Amino acid sequence: MGRAFEFRKARKMKRWSAMSKAFTRIGKDIVMAVKDGGPDPDTNARLRAVIQNAKAVNMPKDNVERAIKRASDKSLGDFKEVLFEGYAPHGIAILVETATDNNTRTVANVRSYFNKCHGNLGTSGSVVFMFDHTCNFRIAAEGLDPEELELEFIDFGADEVFKDDDGILIYAPFESFGAIQSELEKRGLEILSSGFERIPQVTKKLTAEEVEDVEKLLERLEEDDDVQNVYHTMEE
Repeated sequence: MGRAFEFRKARKMKRWSAMSKAFTRIGKDIVMAVKDGGPDPDTNARLRAVIQNAKAVNMPKDNVERAIKRASDKSLGDFKEVLFEGYAPHGIAILVETATDNNTRTVANVRSYFNKCHGNLGTSGSVVFMFDHTCNFRIAAEGLDPEELELEFIDFGADEVFKDDDGILIYAPFESFGAIQSELEKRGLEILSSGFERIPQVTKKLTAEEVEDVEKLLERLEEDDDVQNVYHTMEE
C-alpha cells in the first residue's frame, strides 16, 4: 500500500473532532460552496460533495437545508479559506487550514497557539511544499474490485485505490477532483463522502515526551472554531 493508505490508517486511529465540530466545519463548507456556485446541488458540484459529507457524519437534513438557505442570504458574511504554515517543537512542520469571516481574529489566535506552545508561525510557502495536496472519495465496496477500479481511474488521475472498513477509497492529486467526481457520478457509483487532505512527503519519529509537546499545539489548534484541518509531519 502507498502513502495515502498509511496516512488514512494513522488518522483514523486519531481522535476526530467532536460531532459538533464536524457540523460547524460542514456548515462553513456549505456557505463557501453556495457563495461560489449557487444553492442548487444539481448544478453545483462542490455543494453536492459537501451534502454527501454531511450525510456521512449524520448531519440532520434540516440542518443542511437551513445552512443552504442561510448561505443564500446576501447579507450573510462570507468565509475565506486561509492557510497557515509553521513549525511545532522538535522541527515538526504544521499546516493549518482555516475558514474564517474575520482574518484578523484568526491570525491572532493561530499565532498565539504557536507562541504559547513553543512553536513558530512561518511565512507563506515555508512548509506547504512538504505536503502533497490530495483529493479523496469514499464509495461503497459492494460488487467492486479495488484493483480493477484503480486501473480504470488512472486515466482520471487516481494514484491509489484501496479498501478499508469504510468502503473503497480513491486518492488522487487535488486537481483531479472534478474529473473523478464526474466519472463516478456518470457511472452511477454513489459517493459516500469526499474531501481534500495534505499528506506529508516525509515524517519524523519523536520520543513520547516530544510527542506530548507537539500534541499540545495540535490540540489548541483543533479546538479553534476557525480551524478546519491540521496536518503535520510527525510520525503517528
